[in-house]
Amino acid sequence: MITFEELGLNSDLMKSLDDLGFREATPIQEKTIPFILKSSTSPAQLGGKKDLIALAQTGTGKTAAFGLPILNQLKTNKKDLQSIILCPTRELCIQITKDIKAFAKYSKGIDVTAVYGGERINIQIKALKNGTNIVVGTPGRVHDLIRRGNLHLGSIKWLVLDEADEMLDMGFKDDLDAILEQTPITRQTLLFSATISKSVHAIARQYMKNAEEISIGEKNTGAENVSHEYFVVAAKDRFEALKRILDSLPGVYGIIFCRTRIETQEIADKLKRAHYDTEALHGDISQNIRTKIMDRFKKKQVSLLVATDVAARGIDVSNLTHVINYNLPDQNEGYTHRSGRTGRAHQSGISISIITAREVRTIRQLENSIGKLFVHKKIPNGKEICMKQIDNFLQEIEQIDIKKIDHDKYFLEIEKRLSKIHKEDLIKYFITHKFSHLMDAYQHARDLNAEVKISRERNIRAGSGNDVNLKINFGRRHQFDIKALFRLINSSKKLKGIEIGRISLMPEYSIFSIDKKYASDIIKSLTGANFRGRKVRVVESNEEVGYRGKRRGRGNSSGSRRKRPRTRRGG
Repeated sequence: MITFEELGLNSDLMKSLDDLGFREATPIQEKTIPFILKSSTSPAQLGGKKDLIALAQTGTGKTAAFGLPILNQLKTNKKDLQSIILCPTRELCIQITKDIKAFAKYSKGIDVTAVYGGERINIQIKALKNGTNIVVGTPGRVHDLIRRGNLHLGSIKWLVLDEADEMLDMGFKDDLDAILEQTPITRQTLLFSATISKSVHAIARQYMKNAEEISIGEKNTGAENVSHEYFVVAAKDRFEALKRILDSLPGVYGIIFCRTRIETQEIADKLKRAHYDTEALHGDISQNIRTKIMDRFKKKQVSLLVATDVAARGIDVSNLTHVINYNLPDQNEGYTHRSGRTGRAHQSGISISIITAREVRTIRQLENSIGKLFVHKKIPNGKEICMKQIDNFLQEIEQIDIKKIDHDKYFLEIEKRLSKIHKEDLIKYFITHKFSHLMDAYQHARDLNAEVKISRERNIRAGSGNDVNLKINFGRRHQFDIKALFRLINSSKKLKGIEIGRISLMPEYSIFSIDKKYASDIIKSLTGANFRGRKVRVVESNEEVGYRGKRRGRGNSSGSRRKRPRTRRGG
């Protein structure tokens, strides 16, 4: 990775980055910072002031990607507005403002002002009148301030549209149109988005000029560090399944997504009654209450948020362990946004979906859309849940420092009293007292797993004695996924239509099974091909293909030019 020092940032910014512990740039920062610095200073005839469309998932360091090069070029000690940053939600607005102020800690004479709904507008107007260099705002409040004559954008040099797809999904297009019309044509527009939808393309066509596109990963794909699981149940068992999943995940810290406000509140209330640390987050929650809920959630005083898609946008929490889809979103892009809430800041995360048998086809579509395998998991039974909870409890006990009470007089009295009980009985008392409520609740728990025919559910080609495993020298670290494998195979007319068996995606390489009669053709055709600037190498392997890849794909057998690989429906 490239260090920030190599990117040409000034000494004041480097000092603040050093305080923050930032040394190496993320992939999106590595590409966008030099581009913005170069294009903003180059003469127009050399392509200066080129606009930018940057595609990257949430949690990849986008604020620094646009904030640092803008701060590097600001004219300090002047109170004129030089940049405006638009984002979809109050929370994201506050977070961006906080980050930019941290970056500008040692940059004298730079003022940053946040403007958003839900707070008194007169305070924000006063801050604008005092002069500011950067405004970070939500489209609704920014448009309101422009209409009132309190915000003038005629002098800005940089316009940033952060999470552009979400702003459009939330119905801010009219506000964006009105705001962008007030900006000078000499501005540089920087559009950052996790997905590129038709509406985002429309904004780019209308308001951007000669835009360069920088993409980290593939368009509309899922975050690299997120694994995907799904459970198939009857619709009537969805809530009971949710409880069992939560009980099987000691220490879970995440967001449960529902489709509607009513459902969100109902699920949160039912979980509270069942003694889960839960709060609801939806459009009917006042801004004041929302702020308190988010503060408690960030401090982990609440471990689970039940939220709608709109209410969850702008939540900036980097250490979520899970995202749970109580219902799947209506659009595939919505799943990308949901799952991107976890697996951030180089941490791993899990996205779980609770579905019915009819929705298995949607899982197949999502696999193709984001280029990731979804693992079918079974709803745990009562014994499995109890054992998981007990195992987690014992691990916690093993990590406790007992030195503090080794010689405590009162403890010695307790030790003497308990010594009368046999060790085996003491363990039973200990575990029963701690987990009797769980044991009672799941003593007669029924199986909640819905029956799904494997051939229809997974499109698996059964393995046979004719199968061989092939190893290719690309894995997840190289942004290699199922779609990339299909594309390589489809690049050869000779290989089109060949069925692939099970697949395992490792960090440094991948293993896939194939009928042995095609093995030599695949090795000859793919070896020496190019993938992301590196030569492909394929060899036979004795390594087993793990469960995570037990699916069958196939390349395009129709000879069409579709970019997305097709999979044959089982029947």
